Amino acid sequence: MNKQLILRKKLTKARVRARISGTATRPRLSVRISNTQVVAQLIDDASAKTLASATSVGQKSLEKKTMTEKSVWVGEQIAKSAEAVKITTVVFDRGFRMYHGRVKQLAEAARLNGLKF
Repeated sequence: MNKQLILRKKLTKARVRARISGTATRPRLSVRISNTQVVAQLIDDASAKTLASATSVGQKSLEKKTMTEKSVWVGEQIAKSAEAVKITTVVFDRGFRMYHGRVKQLAEAARLNGLKF
């Protein structure tokens, strides 16, 4: 990858992370998307613990799905996991990605299933 592109991604991620922080009552919803997989985690930054997570890794039912469909599924699952640990509000951490496409679909699916942010 181009060094300038890598640097730009790191700076964008640092700028986003500097503005948000998760707590036990309002954790950070961190989204990581690769070429083939989607991962979302609810993180309490104060105690440095992951409270809940959802991933498309190893899910047989998602093998033939598009990345957008995987993002929607992970958004639904993270909302259900958050409900299980009694979390209703989160802070959204998009990382270096724009709030568009797969990231937006994941966020909207989580909102439709009960998370507030």
